[in-house]
Amino acid sequence: MKIRLGCELSYDMPQPTPMIAILNVHFSRFADLERPDHLVTAPSVPIQSYRDLFGNWCNRLVAPAGRFTLGTDGIVHDDGDADPVKLDAPQFKIEDLPSEALGFLLPSRYCETDLLSDEAWRLFGKTPLGWPRVQAICDFVHDRVAFGYEHSRATRTAAETYAERVGVCRDYTHLAITFCRCLNIPARYCTGYVSDIGVPPPHGPMDFAAWMEVYLGGQWWVFDPRNNAPRIGRILIAQGRDAADVPLTHTFGTNELVGFRVWTDEIAS
Repeated sequence: MKIRLGCELSYDMPQPTPMIAILNVHFSRFADLERPDHLVTAPSVPIQSYRDLFGNWCNRLVAPAGRFTLGTDGIVHDDGDADPVKLDAPQFKIEDLPSEALGFLLPSRYCETDLLSDEAWRLFGKTPLGWPRVQAICDFVHDRVAFGYEHSRATRTAAETYAERVGVCRDYTHLAITFCRCLNIPARYCTGYVSDIGVPPPHGPMDFAAWMEVYLGGQWWVFDPRNNAPRIGRILIAQGRDAADVPLTHTFGTNELVGFRVWTDEIAS
């Protein structure tokens, strides 16, 4: 299938403001792009692009004072399959993990393994290793946390999500990542598009989504504690230790977000 995807974000800037935008489809899906999702701004400004420490494609620019809009619009080929499931994917011992996975066992800005380690072992220490343990974590987080945009808070950490029992998809993801890391399972934060293809209506307003990838059986697998079900049309933008590594936009100055649209629609053949 073909999926049209993109976004449009508008800001009011009181003064010229440097920005970093991470809005382009991840390089691992570049070959699937029929129409590249180039970053476009209004008014037009110079853009410099680079890859961050995790390989994500980043754009840096200076937004002028006044109303400033940036966005993307691309078309991607997708196989139409739901997220893969491998129930027998095993958990590796720490000494058998590849070196590049070890960083995703450590605490990070929003994932305080030191605060939740005892609770993680209490809750999940007797669950079967591997895929069943990660699924048990996702089931728990999905059932414990109540979703609502009114609960969104940029500073909420995994421990706070566990205590407050409310949040948005990034909060679900941070909590599940933290539990995985506490149990010596490498887990990394992902942001991107998750379509409503194959999901019965009604559908809510489209937004960017957060999920995690977990290292089991020698490769990374998608787990989505917010939706807690395989989805069709999941398109990755960026990966990192947590949301602090992959903000959609990072502004170096005061501003007001005044417009926000995201789309991901199947193109009829």
